[in-house]
Amino acid sequence: MQPEQLAKGARVRGLAVEGVATVKSVEFHGQNAAEVIFADAHGGLHTRVLSREDQASLDLVEAARIWSFDADGNLFRLASEARRIQLAWLFDPYVAITSSTIEPLPHQISAVYEEMLPRQPMRFLLADDPGAGKTIMAGLLIKELMIRGDLERCLIVAPGSLTEQWQDELHEKFGLEFELLTRDMITAVRTANPFETKHLLIARLDQLSRNEELQERLKMAPEWDLVVCDEAHRMSGHVFGDEIKYTKRYTMGEVVGVHTRHLLLMTATPHNGKEEDFQLFLALLDGDRFAGRFRENEHKADPSDLMRRLVKEDLLRFDGSKLFPERKSYTAQYELSTDEAHLYSEVTEYVRTEMNRAERFGDKDGARKVNVGFALMTLQRRLASSPEAIFRSIQRRRERLESRIREEKLVLRGKDGILAGDGGPQLDEEAIDELYDDPAGRARGRRAEGRRLRHGGANHRGTRS
Repeated sequence: MQPEQLAKGARVRGLAVEGVATVKSVEFHGQNAAEVIFADAHGGLHTRVLSREDQASLDLVEAARIWSFDADGNLFRLASEARRIQLAWLFDPYVAITSSTIEPLPHQISAVYEEMLPRQPMRFLLADDPGAGKTIMAGLLIKELMIRGDLERCLIVAPGSLTEQWQDELHEKFGLEFELLTRDMITAVRTANPFETKHLLIARLDQLSRNEELQERLKMAPEWDLVVCDEAHRMSGHVFGDEIKYTKRYTMGEVVGVHTRHLLLMTATPHNGKEEDFQLFLALLDGDRFAGRFRENEHKADPSDLMRRLVKEDLLRFDGSKLFPERKSYTAQYELSTDEAHLYSEVTEYVRTEMNRAERFGDKDGARKVNVGFALMTLQRRLASSPEAIFRSIQRRRERLESRIREEKLVLRGKDGILAGDGGPQLDEEAIDELYDDPAGRARGRRAEGRRLRHGGANHRGTRS
């Protein structure tokens, strides 16, 4: 800079040790020296005598204009777009719909924007019929809460066979990246808590309900903003007289219910025909109203403020037409051919004979008689379906009987074989459901359920015949 530019008010770089200094006063001593009083960047006053050589190392800094409009336009657009998205829900009440690749139906929009979002905190049971799109409704709710800044941590609990479907649909339709809670994730770092480090997570129902260590980790993690439980009827408890049976799944539902702000239960079959079981199920949503011993004619609380149920006949499109075509059932009369009539007669006689045998050899409490009779009656339905269906059913039954004969022979020969239904571990309905959840174990589940039906349930031993 030139010596004449060193004046009061000038902003100079190189005058102070660091930063830009502001000149307060200047006094020249001849042509080769000047005494300068200046303020540094922090406001401190300093005095310095400058020689001609020192003045050559100084740089004059021009004061920038307040509104120069010379910044990066792309950065300004990025900041303004981020702010617009942050406030979008104030101007577009259905922003989750417009930002997703879905075409929602009226009942899906009403469920999310009229039933769920106004509830703070939300405890809700979505019990629409199958095919209503409950996964779409849950995805809309999750994304809408995210956009509004009300959701950061979300846990989805679903049967094992549905977890990957949940992950795919949330990604494809809503752009939500959920991770599956796998054994590798749990054992990767034993000291880490996946419920704490992962904010968007999908867990298997039985994996969580049967692992107490996982439940303890869940309790130690921060509270969830939303927990969604699919096929929630599997979490039901059961009332037997004065005794209440709390299953492991029900206990898990209680754990996640108290560890989340919003709780959404989804099922197409919320009621099993027993009012006391239904009340126990609703206690997961509101324990103050529904928990405790059920008393007939006393506990008739209206749950309509906690749930919504639409049957297929109530589901409409935007034009008012029915979503599902009206079903009209009627009996179609037709004449059987000679071969078909013979087959029908033989199967009917087989069913009648086997049912009579089941009555003769049934247990005293009739449990085995009912189960075997029900299993045999299905053969007539298979016959009405197709000849191939009844052929496969009889073929499978023959294979099971032959297998049992082989096992009986092994026992008689002193081998270490186990007689089906006469020893070994017994599986209850909950364990069989878990086998069905595992694709690799569905065949084992069918075999286990077949043994349970043949021998009158998990608590009854079969009678040889």
